[in-house]
This record gives sequence, structure tokens and C-alpha cells, in this order.
Amino acid sequence: MKDTKRSLSKGLKAFTQNEYFGHFIFWTLLYILFLRLHDFTNSIPAGLIEELLNILFFAVIVYFNILYLIPKYLKKHKVFQYVSLLVFSCLLITPIKAVVFSIWNNNNPDIKMAFSEMSVLQSFFLSSFFLGGASTIYQIINDWVVHQREKQELENRNLESELNFLKSQINPHFLFNTLNNLYALTLKKSDEAPATVLKLSEMMRYMLYECNEDRVPLYKEVTYLRNYLELEKLRQGKNIEIDFELQGEIGTQMIAPLMFIPFIENSFKHGVSNHLSSGYIDIKMNIEDSRIQLDVENSKASSMPTGHLNGKKSGGIGLSNIKKRLSLLYPKKYNLDIDDQPNKYRVSLNLNLN
Repeated sequence: MKDTKRSLSKGLKAFTQNEYFGHFIFWTLLYILFLRLHDFTNSIPAGLIEELLNILFFAVIVYFNILYLIPKYLKKHKVFQYVSLLVFSCLLITPIKAVVFSIWNNNNPDIKMAFSEMSVLQSFFLSSFFLGGASTIYQIINDWVVHQREKQELENRNLESELNFLKSQINPHFLFNTLNNLYALTLKKSDEAPATVLKLSEMMRYMLYECNEDRVPLYKEVTYLRNYLELEKLRQGKNIEIDFELQGEIGTQMIAPLMFIPFIENSFKHGVSNHLSSGYIDIKMNIEDSRIQLDVENSKASSMPTGHLNGKKSGGIGLSNIKKRLSLLYPKKYNLDIDDQPNKYRVSLNLNLN
């Protein structure tokens, strides 16, 4: 029963959104309007048929204009020919309409004679030209709406394709780095290798199955960060001090996947990894409802020039992609500051998830 109602509802919605249904409603309302203005003194059936004939003549002008004149001339910017032919069409149909109405009122000589008067002919011409012009305005607006809809659909498809391409670049990038971490542990024959494999398994599950969604729960993104940092702590040893501080509550917030990891991964790959002895990475995340403040600061080797972490040499796929994803997914809803100094590098991201 529910499926039947749902099918009927969908069918009714599709029918009411159909262009032909809109035309049917327009002519029906116009016919009702003409009936309200008609004088039914002589005969009600005759009046109903007369106004129906009136509607048919108007429909001839309107659809001749929409189906032939506009595509053939107006859309090809032949404005003068278009206007001339529209006027000529109205002039041509005016006497034909007058003759048909005269024949219809053959039994009423007074009414029949009225259709040969100039004022009536002028009224026929002006009403036909007015409705023809109105149909031109309607078609222009309709074409513009259709064009905007198609343009928006194309932009949405392009956006979706671009985001999917960016994510396809990000996932292998992180996977390769994580495998390198595991490889380093196996070389050391560390007892922590099984726990590392488990964390790697969780990370791969997140990347392969859950990151395909447009939005993921924030707590899963944070769990992914924690796993990544635990792997890095094992790989880096005691030479690098890694600190992650989380403030605020994680509730039902949703976020685009893999938004934060490029900043953190970049700090390891191009920051502390260049140190010979020691270094640090300090990560702070503050969550207030739908707003997130992420600060990532890492030490730099004194030999690294300023700007190295901010350019293509350091960012590679990660930073360039995350900047592009931010602009695509959260336009005007984020603020990204990068402070590159001789001995440290700091990234500050303020993101509004709504």
C-alpha cells in the first residue's frame, strides 16, 4: 500500500512538472477567463464553443511562434525578420478568424456583421500579436531557466569529478607513507609491529570504505589522525616530540574526509624528518559546535630556507590538494594561515562545518 502511494505521488509530481501539463493549465485558465468575460445572452452552448474557437486561434499563433518563428529566426538573431513574420502571421490569421466567427454566427445577422467592422478586426489583430509576444517572453525566460539548470548540473558533475580525482590522489599518498612506517618497524623487529598492523588495518578500512562518502563523522576523522600519529611516534622514536591536544566535544558533526591529515603528514615529511637529532610537532584541535580550529606547528632544520614548506617542493600532492578541496567544499567557510619562519612552520586552519 505504501509503495503504491509512493508510486502515485512520484507519478503525480512528474506529471505536474511536465511542460505539457503547464501548457494545459495555461490554456484552461485562459479559457475560463474568456468565459467569464463572454456575453451568454443568446446561447450558452454557442458561447462555450465560440470561446473554444477563440482559444484555438490564439494557440495557432502561439505555437507557430514557439515552434517555428523563434527557433528559425529569433534564436539566430534575425530580429527584424522575426518581428516582420510575427506581424504578418497575426495579419493573416485575423481575417480568417473573422470569417470563421461570421460563419458561426450566420443565424445572427447583427453579430455576423460586427465581425467585418474595423474595430473588431483591430481587436483580433492586437490580441493575437499581444499573446504571440507574450509567448516570446515566456520562451526566452524558459530557455534561460533551462540553460541555468543545465549549467548548474554541469558544474555539479565537474565538481564531483574533481573532488573524486583529488581524493584518489590523497589516499595512495597516505597509504605509501604508512607502509613506510610499518616497514621501518619490521626492520627493527619491534614487538609493537602487531599493534601497528592493527592501526594500519583501521586506517586502510577508513580510507577504502568510508572516505568514499561526501561526509564522514568527525570522530572517525579524529580517530584516523590518532592512529597516524601513533604510527609516526613508533617510527620517529624519542628524537621527535609529538603532542596532540584535543579540546571541546565531538558530537554528531560531519566533515569531508581527509581534510586535516595533509597538514600533519606534511609536518613529518618535510619538517621534522629533515632534523638530524631532535625536533617537535605540536598539534592542537579546538572544537566548538560546528567550528574547528586546527593548529599544527613543527620545527624546521636550520638549513631549510624559508618558503620551502610553503611551495611545491614541500606540499606536493598533499597541501596543494587540501587547499583546492577546501575552496571547493567549504567556500567562504574557512580561513587558512601559513606562517613559515626559519626555525619553525605553522599552519592554522579555522573551518566552519555548516
